[in-house]
Amino acid sequence: MKRNNLILLLAALLAIPLWVSAAAAQSLPTASRPLELSAFGGVSADYTGFNGGKNGSLSAGIDLALPPYRGLRPTLEVRGLYPEDKGNVVSQKAGFGGLRVDFLLGHRVHPYGDFLFGRGEMDYPGAGYDYPLDPPPGVLSWNYQISIANILSPGAGVDYDLSRRLAIKIDGQYQIWSGDQRPIPTASTKVHPTIATIGVVYRFGQRGVF
Repeated sequence: MKRNNLILLLAALLAIPLWVSAAAAQSLPTASRPLELSAFGGVSADYTGFNGGKNGSLSAGIDLALPPYRGLRPTLEVRGLYPEDKGNVVSQKAGFGGLRVDFLLGHRVHPYGDFLFGRGEMDYPGAGYDYPLDPPPGVLSWNYQISIANILSPGAGVDYDLSRRLAIKIDGQYQIWSGDQRPIPTASTKVHPTIATIGVVYRFGQRGVF
């Protein structure tokens, strides 16, 4: 996946909750607008799941919280992951979207679980990565420059309110990257990264409600 294509994908994903919230703001009276729009950004430790590789990354996303129900609040989320460095073995960048469920406990601590899916790219630094599995006749190994993967990403986290608008985020994701037309150079063509993020949440509007 080219960088420009990834940027376009993230922009399209991020536009969805903005469009939905704008439509809802026009159609609902002020007192009954139940949607909450927030954005977050932070730094991530990306343990790539590939030959012990790890690198620092940036994470950012937008959440559109829907009306609560029996102490739970479903939320639509989009987020992106972009590496700050090339990593010692591989770097990973990706865009995700999916469902998050917040547990409304009535105080400053807001735990949640999520399940996201998306698309990502693995880049192998330098001359690429040589992998010997099933090369063509006369070739000692395949050389991989990039891999393209579909991603499933279950995770959990907690937001801690500092004020009505600001919160600190601690987030963890366990991911399954599965290569397709440009496979990942492992026997299963899969890797299982883990991503740990600390960041800041900002809620828009009056008390974050639209």
